[in-house]
Amino acid sequence: MRLFIAINLSDEMKDALRDAQNRMYRSGVRGSYTPPENMHLTLAFIGEYPDAEPITDALSAVSFAPFELSLDGMGCFGNLWWAGIGESAPLTALVRKLRRALAENGIPFDRKRFSPHVTLIRKASGKLPAIQLQPASMTVNAGSLMRSDRGRNGMIYTELFAWEAQG
Repeated sequence: MRLFIAINLSDEMKDALRDAQNRMYRSGVRGSYTPPENMHLTLAFIGEYPDAEPITDALSAVSFAPFELSLDGMGCFGNLWWAGIGESAPLTALVRKLRRALAENGIPFDRKRFSPHVTLIRKASGKLPAIQLQPASMTVNAGSLMRSDRGRNGMIYTELFAWEAQG
């Protein structure tokens, strides 16, 4: 199974991101646009792993209080264009605790520096237009272990396990 740990976004955040995508498309940007149902914030990418149970056990031991996330700016990693997530000490703490739990349980994950973003377009063409994101925020009340499967029309993400914030 191809697995990752994520925060699933609220409808308000997805609407703001979809609006930005629509404005980019109208300005001539082409590429593989992320459908709203696939928009998420990846906390840790695990990749191929045979059994979800050790991961769910590790996640169950990671506690966090609800916290706010907000959209903040846009950028790119080469031809992958994204919307940023505003600075958040609780998010940074959650990612640190989560990755520590994975490491302590011998679960491999991508150890790249955490750069909170939501992918908007893959294989984007042209220059990143100067588009402002609509303000949007959400309260994070849960995290999810997600499975990624290649479908006929792109990736299909399925939530395998959710763990809730405390308090």
